[in-house]
Amino acid sequence: MTGSAYEQTQFFLDKAFRILKIDPRFEMALKTPGREVRVELVIDMDDGSIGNFIGYRVQHDDSRGPYKGGLRYHPDVDIDEVRSLASLMTWKTAVINIPFGGAKGGITCNPKNLSDREKQRLTRAFVDKIHDIIGPHQDIPAPDMGTSAKEMAWIMHEYSARHGFTPGVVTGKPVDLFGSPGRSAATGRGVVITLQEHLRRQGKELRECRFVIQGFGNVGSWAASLLHEQGAKVLAISDVNGGIYDAKGLDIPAILKTVDCDGTCVYHPNVTRISNEDLLTLDTDVLIPAALGGVLNSDNAGQVKARIIAEAANHPTTPEADSLFIDKGIVVLPDILCNAGGVTVSYFEWVQNTQNYPWEEEIVNQRLKERMIAAYQDMVATASHHETDLRTAAFILGIERVARATIQRGRV
Repeated sequence: MTGSAYEQTQFFLDKAFRILKIDPRFEMALKTPGREVRVELVIDMDDGSIGNFIGYRVQHDDSRGPYKGGLRYHPDVDIDEVRSLASLMTWKTAVINIPFGGAKGGITCNPKNLSDREKQRLTRAFVDKIHDIIGPHQDIPAPDMGTSAKEMAWIMHEYSARHGFTPGVVTGKPVDLFGSPGRSAATGRGVVITLQEHLRRQGKELRECRFVIQGFGNVGSWAASLLHEQGAKVLAISDVNGGIYDAKGLDIPAILKTVDCDGTCVYHPNVTRISNEDLLTLDTDVLIPAALGGVLNSDNAGQVKARIIAEAANHPTTPEADSLFIDKGIVVLPDILCNAGGVTVSYFEWVQNTQNYPWEEEIVNQRLKERMIAAYQDMVATASHHETDLRTAAFILGIERVARATIQRGRV
């Protein structure tokens, strides 16, 4: 099928709903967002002009706990994308089995064209419009594409100015400002843990496999670094400017220094330049899409040569591509499990803020590993029970947990 991000998410959900044979009325209740907010943000720009921006917050489901989801700054942010990502968060938090629901937010802007002062005004203006619907026991934002610990610190400060000292209103904050050790690496680390567990079941190790990573932002760079540390061969990486390839394996620590200096990986010496499109079809054991959604689609799925696809990005695979991968025997480790490391450590950060007691990074990483492995095993068991693929199994697992909570609360 073709369609919007929201329609594609609904396609995967419908597949799981059909297997579970849930009453259509209950199905609609589980699918429909609890609240959708659209706000206009007007700020003073550095050049003296007035900037007008649109912000969104979609709160999908809170049956299993407070709404939880990232906040992205990107030119393509719209209500459809935010609605889709909020739904994914509902099932993701259920699959990883943490006591949160699902939400997502975004502001339609290009953060690269904004100064830090403009981004701070924009962030504070957004909090001004939504502060009454977020909070540590209501809805907890976190960083996403185009945002970072810096924006989370501004949100915490702006919210606390109205509601008193409240570090737990957001996660992904700077460690010095009540953030959690290990949060920055958490999503990439979760991807590697999931891959490690999947390969272990096949009698293989990371160091025996070849990896290709599309996207070298926070998630992709951490995944590459952690794979390199464990002796795995990373053949190719890419960012928005293009990619680089070396059949012998890339020197990831050296590339990180290049990125620090030049802002991109493509200027790294003694490697072969490659396009983002060609990178996706390289001969490799594992492909890790860690950039935008929809990059694996009907146009290129037939040329994908990877044996395993680990979805570090949100909805990188369209339904058409997913169906083709199933037919070809390509295993897809779905986004709602594979990239859940970030929200898992966000939960740990929230717990630390609630207790006013910080954890050591070793504890954070160990508990992340335990959660990821347990969720992977639950997904595999569900796939075996229902005789279905891993993505459908993950959605079934999430739906069952959310449905039970909804029924037990007496909401239906």
